[in-house]
Amino acid sequence: MKIIYITLPDFFQGEAFLINKFFSQGLEILHLRKPSAQKPDYEKLINQINREYYNRIVLHDYFSLALEYGLRGVHLNGRNPQVPKNFSGTVSKSLHSIQEVVNEKNNFDYVSLSPIFDSISKEGYNSKFSLEELKKLKNQGIIDEKVFALGGVTFEKLPIIKNLGFGGAMLLGAAWKSEDFF
Repeated sequence: MKIIYITLPDFFQGEAFLINKFFSQGLEILHLRKPSAQKPDYEKLINQINREYYNRIVLHDYFSLALEYGLRGVHLNGRNPQVPKNFSGTVSKSLHSIQEVVNEKNNFDYVSLSPIFDSISKEGYNSKFSLEELKKLKNQGIIDEKVFALGGVTFEKLPIIKNLGFGGAMLLGAAWKSEDFF
């Protein structure tokens, strides 16, 4: 099962240091998501990350930087719903319903489904799915290696996520509270 970290929405002192540390300890993929940031701020952070890790970074905004820096991929969302022209990296997408997963997962390298559990970082963002429903979806082949659990994911819940058949988990709040997972 793969683990993906998503950055906190705001920049903070020492962020690049922690990102480099996570990568050096084995983090495979980091989603760079700063919804209110400007392009120069994205570039500043990217330039502080060791180049050897660029192939592990997925952008949620300013997709042209993925081409410019040779980053791993882009993640489609409401703000940025289109893949850049001539882009050959990975493409993932945020999904929020089972019907979206059924209709769209095969169009992407992977998708996130949320919220699986009550969110840690977004107050009032509660789970939409029961464990029984998720088990049925696994048995029907809807949840598989292309679907990643997002929302309320903690390290303690990773065994549950694995048993539910998800291909991986995306961590936001829990990732930044523990810098020694890997």
